[in-house]
This record gives sequence, structure tokens and C-alpha cells, in this order.
Amino acid sequence: QVQLVESGGEPVQAGDSLRLSCSVSGRSFSDYSMAWFRQAPGQERSIVAGISGTTGTTYYIDSVKGRFTISRDNAKIAVYLQMNTLKSEDTATYYCGLRESRFVSTAASAYDYWGQGTQVTVSS
Repeated sequence: QVQLVESGGEPVQAGDSLRLSCSVSGRSFSDYSMAWFRQAPGQERSIVAGISGTTGTTYYIDSVKGRFTISRDNAKIAVYLQMNTLKSEDTATYYCGLRESRFVSTAASAYDYWGQGTQVTVSS
């Protein structure tokens, strides 16, 4: 059984940093793409960053480029999201997703497994 468990979300002030972690169990990991999505109340789940399998090519939405960094540790079977210079508009529940493909997709429907989410709240 595949399980994804996120951690690291908490209330912070604007300008602070956070590091989200997502551990994966029950599935080989290195060939598959991973992504971080976020969902605010009343909004759809949307991609923030993704990292491909095998090559580790990364993808970011424009609003987080230069502030967020996605990385993966295939030995630890984990993916991370380093978030710097946080803004109030980054407030959301953050989810990690695993897609059984080497390639990142920006569509939430393309992901096969999800974690339960971790809440990030940024106060201005």
C-alpha cells in the first residue's frame, strides 16, 4: 500500500522560511515524478512545483520561482519543498503527489497518490 505523509507546515510570519517534507512508503520512488500542490479554501488544488523521475528536472509556477526549491532524496524516499520569503498568498494546505510517470504534470488528476496535506499559514 502506497502512503505519502507530509510534514513541516505551521503558522509563520511573512518573510519567514519553511521546509516541507513528504515521505513515501510502499512504492519504488526514483523513476516517478513528484509534485507539491496547494489548495486554499474555496479554490482548486493547483501545482506549486514538481520534480521529474530519473533526471530530477524541476518545474515551478511563476509566483514561487526564486523563493521555493523542490528536491528529492531517492535514498530516503522523500521529497522536500524549501519555501523562503513566504507571503500571505502562500497560505494554503500543501499536498505532495506521486505520479507513476517520469514526467511532471501540472494537472492534479494526473497524480496517482496523495498525502493528507500539511497546513501553511502566513501572517502579514
